[in-house]
Amino acid sequence: MKNKKEKILVAMSGGVDSSVVAALLVDSGHDVTGAYMINYDSHDDGKFSNDSKEERCWVGDYRDATRVAAKLGIPLLKLDFKKEYEETVLKYMFDEYKKGRTPNPDVMCNRWVKFGFWLDKVRELGFDKMATGHYAKVAEDYKLLQAKDENKDQTYFLHQLNQKQLSQTLFPLCDYTKDEVRELAKKFDLPTAEKEESMGICFVGEVDMKEFLQKKIKLKKGNVIMSSGEKIGEHDGLAFYTMGQRHLGVQSNNTKSLFVVEKRFETNELVVGYDDDLLLFKGEIEVEDVNWIAGQAPDMPLKCDVRLRHRQELQSAQVDKFTSTKGGYVIRFEKEQRAVASGQFCVFYSPRDEVLRGMKGECLGGGVIK
Repeated sequence: MKNKKEKILVAMSGGVDSSVVAALLVDSGHDVTGAYMINYDSHDDGKFSNDSKEERCWVGDYRDATRVAAKLGIPLLKLDFKKEYEETVLKYMFDEYKKGRTPNPDVMCNRWVKFGFWLDKVRELGFDKMATGHYAKVAEDYKLLQAKDENKDQTYFLHQLNQKQLSQTLFPLCDYTKDEVRELAKKFDLPTAEKEESMGICFVGEVDMKEFLQKKIKLKKGNVIMSSGEKIGEHDGLAFYTMGQRHLGVQSNNTKSLFVVEKRFETNELVVGYDDDLLLFKGEIEVEDVNWIAGQAPDMPLKCDVRLRHRQELQSAQVDKFTSTKGGYVIRFEKEQRAVASGQFCVFYSPRDEVLRGMKGECLGGGVIK
């Protein structure tokens, strides 16, 4: 962090990470204000009546953020982005599932909401920068680098950002591990020091995914078939399944576990096979709607590392421009990849053997798996 005293808005989720971010910035002498952003409310989806005694999904976290702000002696704003979140992230998610793809709402929430609408509000309110609890690092030239804690690194979810967004953002946890953050929370005597990690859909939380999707997507039953062609059951709709998924409630004559290996939209068939089914593995894929963080594509072909899902070990690959698809690229893997799902993101990193001034590898950008 720079020595200059800046006016910073900290996005406080009520979790330990953003709590420590606020504490670190206060401790370093910055002019800090916290903000709790309401992005989703379970009472707005028709499940609860207005007089329901069921607590709104965000209230507990807001209460924790309030306690942390009081402990640190900083003001806490409460800002409402429910409309923006519904019109961008939730709409995107439901639209993608309807197409039978597997979206990643966390990626698009970062692109459109956290570093879009939130940053607009930060500027409107007169703050110099916004700080979040993401595990990632911004270099002085606004490149996005991996965090010290490889297990917590969140550059996969941040790859859709651009350098302008990164220039207005601070990631104070970049050089800490999660264990070190926990220790800092105890050192600062924060009320959230022992709080568990939140899981599930960004801002929605832990929900039954099929039940959640059925709010917008109707059942459309079809046959479940083995990759060899044998019919073994029925499915409720291709939208509710993803590549590589197991435990399908259907059985073959064999006792081995079955996995989704293909979705055939023209015939509404869900194809399943065993863990070693050839349909599960891809040597190359097409990627579209690619965002390059630097604002322009590097020279092609590009030898780099890629990640097809969060926390996957980096995979060696080559990226080439794919002329038959506007803005598309073909990715050829050094080693075949299992259960590649369309709609997910392929994220590019500088090769592991390329050292960037002694820092972690650079996240170059990424795009949607076609």
